[in-house]
Amino acid sequence: MKKRLLFLVCCALFLLLPGCGSQRYERYRGEFYGTFDTVVTIVGYVQKERDFDRYLQYTQERFQYFHQLFDRYESYDGVTNIKTINDNAGVAPVEVSDDLFEFLQCCIEWCEKSHGQVNIALGPVLEIWHDYREQFENASEGALPPEEELAQANLLTDLQKVQLDSEAKTVFLTEKGMSLDVGALAKGYTTEKVGKELFDMGFDSFCISSGGNIRTFSAPADADRSKWNISIMNPNTAEDPNAEPIDFLYLNDLSVVTSGDYQRYYLVNGKKVHHIIDPATLYPADYYQSVTVIVEDSGEADLLSTWLFTLPLEEAKKAAQEAGAEALWVLQDDTVAYTDGYLAYSKNYGGAALN
Repeated sequence: MKKRLLFLVCCALFLLLPGCGSQRYERYRGEFYGTFDTVVTIVGYVQKERDFDRYLQYTQERFQYFHQLFDRYESYDGVTNIKTINDNAGVAPVEVSDDLFEFLQCCIEWCEKSHGQVNIALGPVLEIWHDYREQFENASEGALPPEEELAQANLLTDLQKVQLDSEAKTVFLTEKGMSLDVGALAKGYTTEKVGKELFDMGFDSFCISSGGNIRTFSAPADADRSKWNISIMNPNTAEDPNAEPIDFLYLNDLSVVTSGDYQRYYLVNGKKVHHIIDPATLYPADYYQSVTVIVEDSGEADLLSTWLFTLPLEEAKKAAQEAGAEALWVLQDDTVAYTDGYLAYSKNYGGAALN
């Protein structure tokens, strides 16, 4: 009986050995460009390369689908999107797909949670800033939009005038000149949704990065490490790909999203004029250089990174706490602030270890 038991134990160990009855998980990396104006990268562990290729192709197709759906600038054959809704502002309700309707429902819910600090109806104001950034992006010196022009556009940003009919699946902007801009939420929402679809397909150890949005699923299937290692860019050296990050985070099954003043900006009197607009002032928020948020859902993290960027520090800390999120702020004087829970993930400030 003892010999038979030993034989069964040996057989079980034999099956667990790499290359003996089972395949090792290998690390693969792939990326694509052309959606949401950023590079999307996937790092994951699978047993067969063809499975990774299939997941990567699926991700690209789904990102392309949502990119077209949430686009406010371009029209696409057979696609009713944000631009379609904006083009019909003050004219007629627009029937939309279940995916777009569900997304806009989430957007309105999240905007209301932010008490208006994030507002998808801010399109008329954001469009003015977009035009100024394009005009002065490569200039040595730019100009600010007139306050009067911004104030006039702000009259068309009432979120209550975005009407969603759940029975008819229609969206109606009730005043002509209104427009939606979902840039603060679209990437994070897409990253979360596609990531969960991949996980349900059997891809159970991977990380998606779409610009400043990162979502991890499970732990790395790697004998050398038990957590994903996420680097946080230093805003002062953001344009140097070889610069040392300001911090490293070690975590699993969470999202990390950073919003900062070092992308999409132009200069006025030597100062960055960036794309994160404070709805209270209609000008770029100037409390921080960057805000990094840690929370499970990537869409919520996208919202929070913008929301917290537009609040003074104590208010931002309170909002993060109420949302159950952890955060790191890099202030204008290069000092940092963070929530207490952030330290559990941080290498440079909290001593988090890889394993």
